[in-house]
Amino acid sequence: MDRRLLILALGMFANGTDSFVFAGILPHIAQQFHVSIGAAGQLTTVYSITFALLAPTIAAVAAHVPRKYLMIGGLSLFVVSNLATILSPTLGFALVTRAFAGLGSAMFSPTASGTATLLVPPERRGFALSVVVAGLTTATALGTPLGAVIGGLASWHWTLIFVAALGGAAAVGVWALLPDVGLPPAISLAHRLAPLTDHRVGLTLLATLLAQVGTFIMYNYFSVVFDRAIGNSATVLGALLVLWGLAGTVSNILTGRILDRIGARKVVIAMMFAVSILILVMPLAGAHLWSAALVITLWGACCWGVLVPQQFRLVSLSPAIAPVLVGLNSSATFVGVSIAGVVGAAAIPLIGSHSLGYLASGIVAMAIVVSEMATRAIRNKQQAKAAHAHQAA
Repeated sequence: MDRRLLILALGMFANGTDSFVFAGILPHIAQQFHVSIGAAGQLTTVYSITFALLAPTIAAVAAHVPRKYLMIGGLSLFVVSNLATILSPTLGFALVTRAFAGLGSAMFSPTASGTATLLVPPERRGFALSVVVAGLTTATALGTPLGAVIGGLASWHWTLIFVAALGGAAAVGVWALLPDVGLPPAISLAHRLAPLTDHRVGLTLLATLLAQVGTFIMYNYFSVVFDRAIGNSATVLGALLVLWGLAGTVSNILTGRILDRIGARKVVIAMMFAVSILILVMPLAGAHLWSAALVITLWGACCWGVLVPQQFRLVSLSPAIAPVLVGLNSSATFVGVSIAGVVGAAAIPLIGSHSLGYLASGIVAMAIVVSEMATRAIRNKQQAKAAHAHQAA
């Protein structure tokens, strides 16, 4: 295995852990700052929205910056920002530090994915990209639950020290092992956003966004949604998060294998429908550990199983701009995470954390409807092209 790819994967692992680890330590943070769970949840919202908005922007405006130095700068900012969150005297100050952490992640993550493809021969680019992205998916299976356990056994400050240490190790590795790779062709921000004018792309991205809103309303507030099953045990919380992440990792692998056989539409609809049902029963299943564990495992498998076919769908629409479309799908995911944080915070005082599943399930159902609208738009475009080709012949 190429050590350079592993270093990039480590950086993605750090970024991914920082994205999701707050789900396991929110009660401790809320207690520290004397705020509600919903208010503390905005730490995730700020990080996610900063990443979603700035990742495509930085990719465009920093196209002339050497890749190696852009990644080192991003990881350095990431590390400093996480340490600053630990020292924050108020929630407001902590929110600012989370925005800077999101900026550091936006500088590193897209750059790392692009750099991975430049480090290997063309025939191995797909493998290189899969290794780097595996760092992100592994973070949900290992980094997030480990951070939650650290926070439960010690304090949430040590969780962020753990995240900062991961980022620091990745920065040292990038500095020591990566060469100065060539700059990729510059793509303007306008060109990156141009696909949004295609309603097929827009509807597909909206389906991704809604699916992620429904999922992360539950995940962002995981510790209070399943508090009856967890019973104030950091070990149980960590174990449940491990189940969620491992199920998602396995699902990603299996989903890729069946896409070519049954098509993206069937996979997307099946996964979203399953997520909607699983979330709907969480208010009941979350009352007991055995039922919560079962539902969480199935939920993790199905919610992560949506991302690959959605990316496949987008790339199939226009392979020539595949990186741009995949980037937009990532942005839609993180916008969804951000919206979920706000919606969940507003809903908890009104309906209670145990009833969030009823709201989240309805949002995922909306994603199914929008996904079918995207399918119809894609079919209409294909039929129009076929008719035009027939007339030309």
